[in-house]
Amino acid sequence: MTTPTHPAEPAAPRPTRGYTASKDQLLTRIRRIEGQVRGIEKMVEEDRYCIDVLTQISAIQAALDKVGLGLLDGHARHCMHEGAEQGRADEMATEMMAAVGRLMKRG
Repeated sequence: MTTPTHPAEPAAPRPTRGYTASKDQLLTRIRRIEGQVRGIEKMVEEDRYCIDVLTQISAIQAALDKVGLGLLDGHARHCMHEGAEQGRADEMATEMMAAVGRLMKRG
């Protein structure tokens, strides 16, 4: 059970992320991808042609790549900049390159 906060206590501010300014666009893209995945589910339920299903999977992968690249761009421009100001540039670069490596792995 959670304890309610006292009304006079200010809520902790949410951190600013690299995607904060474009959060609505990001959520719209993610919801569109979610719809595409549901579409593939329906295609399989309807026994659609394999190549058509694979084409849709490819489109989803491209859409996810675009979201990932956008997040990396925001991270590089915002989060890494903040990290550099705090003397954490190397740590942040290592972290980002590990994320890039995970994004690039397929199959």
